[in-house]
Amino acid sequence: MANPDENSSLFLIFILTMLALPLVPYTILRLVRSVTEKKKTIHCRCSECAHSGKYRKSIFKRISNFSTCTNLTILLLWVVMVILIYYIKLLSRESQPFEPFSILGLEPGASESEIKKSYRRLSVLYHPDKNPDPEAHKYFVEFIAKAYQALTDPVSRENYEKYGHPDGRQGFQMGIALPQFLLNIDGASGGILLLGIVGICILLPLMIAVIYLSRSSKYTGNYVMHHTLYTYFNCIKPSLAPNKVMEVFIKAQEYMEMPVLRTDEEPLQKLFVAVRSELNLDMKNIRTEQAKFWKQHPPLVKMELLIQAHLTRESLDLPPALLKDYKHMLELAPRLLEELMKMAVLPRNAHGHGWLRPAIGVMELSQSIIQAVPLSARKSVGANSEGSAAFLQLPHFNESTIKKISRKKIRTFQEFREMSASDRAELLTQTVGLSPAESQDVELVLEMIPTVTVEVTCETEGEEGIQEGDVVTMYAWVSAHRANGLTGAHPHAPYFPFQKEENFWLLLADSTANSVWLSQKVSFMDEATAITAASKAIQDTKEALGATVKEINLAVREAIEKVKSGSRLIMGKFQAPGEGTYALTSYCLCDTWIGCDTKSNVKLKVMKRSRAGTRSAYALEEGPVATVAEEGIEEEEEEEEEDLDDYESEYSEDEEEEEKNSKKGKGKAVNGSVNRKGETQSESDGSGTEE
Repeated sequence: MANPDENSSLFLIFILTMLALPLVPYTILRLVRSVTEKKKTIHCRCSECAHSGKYRKSIFKRISNFSTCTNLTILLLWVVMVILIYYIKLLSRESQPFEPFSILGLEPGASESEIKKSYRRLSVLYHPDKNPDPEAHKYFVEFIAKAYQALTDPVSRENYEKYGHPDGRQGFQMGIALPQFLLNIDGASGGILLLGIVGICILLPLMIAVIYLSRSSKYTGNYVMHHTLYTYFNCIKPSLAPNKVMEVFIKAQEYMEMPVLRTDEEPLQKLFVAVRSELNLDMKNIRTEQAKFWKQHPPLVKMELLIQAHLTRESLDLPPALLKDYKHMLELAPRLLEELMKMAVLPRNAHGHGWLRPAIGVMELSQSIIQAVPLSARKSVGANSEGSAAFLQLPHFNESTIKKISRKKIRTFQEFREMSASDRAELLTQTVGLSPAESQDVELVLEMIPTVTVEVTCETEGEEGIQEGDVVTMYAWVSAHRANGLTGAHPHAPYFPFQKEENFWLLLADSTANSVWLSQKVSFMDEATAITAASKAIQDTKEALGATVKEINLAVREAIEKVKSGSRLIMGKFQAPGEGTYALTSYCLCDTWIGCDTKSNVKLKVMKRSRAGTRSAYALEEGPVATVAEEGIEEEEEEEEEDLDDYESEYSEDEEEEEKNSKKGKGKAVNGSVNRKGETQSESDGSGTEE
């Protein structure tokens, strides 16, 4: 077996190899990506967002961007590799091959007299009689004496010349890639080794498992508490109006665990006075309503006041203690709103449908929180049925600005967007009184707001017509186009202190029955993932229909080009209901922008079953199933839906009217409105063309 020094060297070489094999190619890959990747500015560049500090690239920001967990780990591993290389080099210097002339300090071919002279000189320095140091004794016996013997003794010299060692042929040596302390297990070292093995192999994994299980038992995969999901599930009701969604949202367990200190009472009282008009209190019985408000659970009172302070943009006057809770509340808000949306569209009834009315309310609350716009701004004002919420998300806009614009017959946000850039600049500078720089800020934000279109096609694989019990496959192409050419972007949100990606929710719903048949989240940020998903979906569909390889490749290429141009393919399946004609609506709701929501009509005609056999939801894996999307809606149904569109705002609903509705219609479906504040109608007479 090799000596301990060689074993230690082999162990270090083994560790170095295991580090280098994954680290070197991964580092090269990251460097190549960083050099070739073209980064685009996907956030708003207006002056308000620049002053917010969210996107400011200071030296500390750049250091923090570099100091990610991955980058620091790579740097640390490279430092370890350099240290290992240096130490291995030192060990290799110490374990030199046996060279007798070099040991005696002579040149090769030295005479016998020179050899003896050098030996005597070194004996004075290292001989045990002259030098009591044990290391000197060891060096003299193992090196100097053997070197002298190899050069003076005929047999030893012959062995050295033949085999490279004075003792003759050496046996086969094997090294073990283990450190020396593991090979000398005795006494205290054995106990230390045992403790190390127990700690690393048993205690450390056990501790990690305990921490993971304790955390996973409390949180979901989206880092939302299980108790929060339970609360949301029980509080969501089918008739929940958008202005009541706030009461459900603030009941999250994360908010309930935030402490309410005695020092918070005075600033909360001042905050209550500032936002009292947004709390839906009955002004006729203000004292009773105020007392009732303060009798709620203290965290509920605190959270509602902090959210209203954000919506009314009163957060700048918050004291430092409340400011910390305020930022933590906003940091948690996007995750909680996403889970609340999932609870709203979760299948609840016998047909496996969710609820439309609370889903729209959640999205409207999300838009208001991201843009810091009060919910009361969604109420219709005069001829503007959409309210002023969409205008208030623009920089340098306020209520007086909106009134000045309305005098020029620009009453809706869509009309304002459809103006030419020159006419809009003239309106803002001459009529409103904004400076050219402020007008340019408005233009930059309008270029960021997407125009969303949805093409919905429902079809079945290999069959014609929809029959009862068939599994319907919905294909929806959702496209987002912006004037600045970006596909995905961070929204203009200077009052929201954190970066937030925009997301969309596609809902296929029956507005008259207040039911959501299908729902799916849509994102335009990750193009590579969207290409992979669209290619696989198209390929699987074409293969199920028996298409040729050429047809499949052509369809996949068309889908890829469509994704690259700013579209996303959404697929969903649902079981066809009973015989009849269903006037459905596809909603595409944004969780960040106000005024870019779209909806289109989809007519679904279900016929009585005539084909042999029956289908169920489990037929998805058994074979192809079929539906068809009927294009066009009859004039009578259009007139009925136009009647549905004429409705009073959910936010101006009286409580007395709500009580009457609740007494009359418990257990009945709520007729959900298809026209919401802040939405841009995009109605089409049909479900779209088949892909």
